[in-house]
Amino acid sequence: MLSHVTVGTNDFVRALGFYNPIMQALGRPVRREDASVPWKIWTSDDGQRPFFSLMGPFNGQPHEKGNGQMVALLAKSRDQVDDIHAIALANGGVCEGPPGLRTQYHENYYGAYFRDLDGNKLCVVYHGAN
Repeated sequence: MLSHVTVGTNDFVRALGFYNPIMQALGRPVRREDASVPWKIWTSDDGQRPFFSLMGPFNGQPHEKGNGQMVALLAKSRDQVDDIHAIALANGGVCEGPPGLRTQYHENYYGAYFRDLDGNKLCVVYHGAN
């Protein structure tokens, strides 16, 4: 269904310090990186789509966070959800909901929520049974 998701930033170098450890912990390979644009793209397991990109706005205007928008990253285990949430907070992220079951979505939904350094809301989630 998705081709790619892009998250904006006003400080690309600072944002890389936030996203690089998260994507490394998720095992996401880099597809492309160019600090002159600036942008960095991480791929899915097969190296194709969907992919996740971080970049400054192309129109040269400041990035503005949205309200009601969120990107959910797929984890491979509940432990990985816990780890990614801790990595996000250790790198300046703000907790929007600690790791835990959210059975209002489905019985195995295990997620954690946080905001990045630009205020973008993210979730990391695992859908499997423990």
